Amino acid sequence: MRIINVIASIGLISIVTSCQNQHQQEDVRGVVLAYMDTTVKPTDDFFHYANGGWLKTAQIPPTEDGWGALDELDLKNLENQHVILQEIVAKTNQPNSIEQKVADLYRLGMDSVKLNQEGIKPLQPVLQRIASIQDVKTLIAVVAYLHRIGCNPLWGSAVGQDIKNSNQYTFYIAQSGLGMPDRDYYTKTDSASQKIQQAYQNHLQKMLLFLGDDTLKAKKNAEYIYAIEKKLAAASMTRVERRNQEALYNKMTIQQLSIAAPVVDWNKYLSIIGVPQVKEVIVTQPLFIKEANRLLQSVSIEQWKVYLRWTVINTASYMLSDEIMQQDFEFYDKTLAGKKEMPARWRRCLRVINEYIGEGLGQLYVQRYFNVEAKQKINELVDNITAAFEERIKQLDWMSDSTKVQALAKLKIIGRKLGYPDKWQDYSALVIKSDSYMENVWRANEFHHQKNVEKWGKPIDKEEWHALPQIVNAHYSQLLNEIVFPAGILQPPCFDPQADDASNYGAIGMVIGHELTHGFDDKGSRFDLHGNLRNWWGQDDRKKFDEKTQILVDQYNQFVAIDTLHVNGKQTLGENIADLGGITIAYHAFKRTLKNKKETEKIQGFTPEQRFFLSYAQVWCQKNTEELIKLLLTVDVHSPVKARINIPLSNMPEFYDAFGVKPGDKMYRDEKNRAKIW
Repeated sequence: MRIINVIASIGLISIVTSCQNQHQQEDVRGVVLAYMDTTVKPTDDFFHYANGGWLKTAQIPPTEDGWGALDELDLKNLENQHVILQEIVAKTNQPNSIEQKVADLYRLGMDSVKLNQEGIKPLQPVLQRIASIQDVKTLIAVVAYLHRIGCNPLWGSAVGQDIKNSNQYTFYIAQSGLGMPDRDYYTKTDSASQKIQQAYQNHLQKMLLFLGDDTLKAKKNAEYIYAIEKKLAAASMTRVERRNQEALYNKMTIQQLSIAAPVVDWNKYLSIIGVPQVKEVIVTQPLFIKEANRLLQSVSIEQWKVYLRWTVINTASYMLSDEIMQQDFEFYDKTLAGKKEMPARWRRCLRVINEYIGEGLGQLYVQRYFNVEAKQKINELVDNITAAFEERIKQLDWMSDSTKVQALAKLKIIGRKLGYPDKWQDYSALVIKSDSYMENVWRANEFHHQKNVEKWGKPIDKEEWHALPQIVNAHYSQLLNEIVFPAGILQPPCFDPQADDASNYGAIGMVIGHELTHGFDDKGSRFDLHGNLRNWWGQDDRKKFDEKTQILVDQYNQFVAIDTLHVNGKQTLGENIADLGGITIAYHAFKRTLKNKKETEKIQGFTPEQRFFLSYAQVWCQKNTEELIKLLLTVDVHSPVKARINIPLSNMPEFYDAFGVKPGDKMYRDEKNRAKIW
């Protein structure tokens, strides 16, 4: 889905560079004084105190829906990847090498003349399959084929770790099939939602014109599509409901699945998908599957054909002609996210390469740009932060000793993947030709699908990465019980080996603490040390934990993000727990580094403790379009950046001490109203 894009644009480099130049003139790494607005009291609004100077002058580039420190880093990484692409395209590459595959895919994506001449021609083989559908039996066969090539009509399916037996793979079937980013876009009835619903139906009509419908037929067919999707949306779980892992674990035999949805020949579906040997599946939303079954009986075959045609062009739109890409941009990027212009073609092509052969490009990226010193130093930070977390757990006054033992055991074996994979993905079976951009994408989707289904019945591959080394991100895996920090994030402003400890612990240290805390948030805490969904908590411990996290839910529910729209404290709870835990643990790890040091004097006029908090706030400086803010409130599990800074700090006595927060200050909370968990 072309919805949320944190990639930065050239448009704001001059503004950011001016800040960086002052930073360099100060000859101090870490905190950027030019970002700050010292007319704001840090005890009233720390986010604007740390970032207000930047916020006053920064403009969101027309190609973006938001801009901030991490976007700038993302842009740097993209430009570095662009350099690699230009070099390998300019030379002759060995057949079947990573360079050949990346270069050929990039060339085809950059050939706008060819793409504009082709129009929807690259879709014709798939559209012909849809046109040949005669009945529900052949309809399901085509749905299964579309699932193989990267389209997800009706439902989605994949092989994944069994959340109750993490040592084996199982087969999942889940709700899917919507053209808008969330079921709430179909179910809400307020005026703003109605405008988006109408804009979406207009978008459907315009896209159907590209498929050859006349104006009247496009309008009628758009109504069919919207009616199907609206019914699927009504049967879909909300994002808050999907936080309940137990509710998502519904194991069924194929016979039981056939009783729940008898219209579908599930054995035939699984055979086409590539897992005919599967005898039981996990259905994450049984009510959704029952509704899909009902719709398969009540909706005509001709209407299903219309829906499938839409699914195909929607999936492929950003790899087709300029006019199709532009219409796709108008709704998903402009209407929903507030972007004004499409990014440069090379960035759109790079996105496709990263989606389909990203680890291959990542291998070339780390060879040139990754700092090995960063990997060594980040290991030290992880060690120190893990040790601080261990101390925090041992000192908890609300957790029983028996649960502490298991918590410490889980913390002790959390794995870490830093920088890049030790074993790179094998792309030798991926065929990239110089024939057609879209044909290569269909083949790439089927290649990745085949690799996924081949996992079934095999041991879990714990060396596999589920993130590209060149991205600016990090994550924790509940099932693998590991943290992953790609090379892309291990550089300034997130991490700078030359900066002071305060800056690094406030920035990347908080992120490390954040990811570790995910192992113990409202969802992660329900998985044991081996990644199995299992209750390892004492009953009283869970009750006390829920009481403490409810304080966070209430605090974030009160935060107004824009207009009268509030943050959903339950939807964002996991991230909010991780933010509070991450900054708390990182702070105590940082203080451990000062125990044997004499260097505790001020830098740039700030104590080490103050620099820690400033660094934390500045990494998250961000400016978003109003449209994106509203979109994220619906689909994102993260809170707005201002809330991510001010709310956790308003709960930390260490922050109160560092900046002298006192009653009457806006950042002040009575001690009884503060959230303290980890």
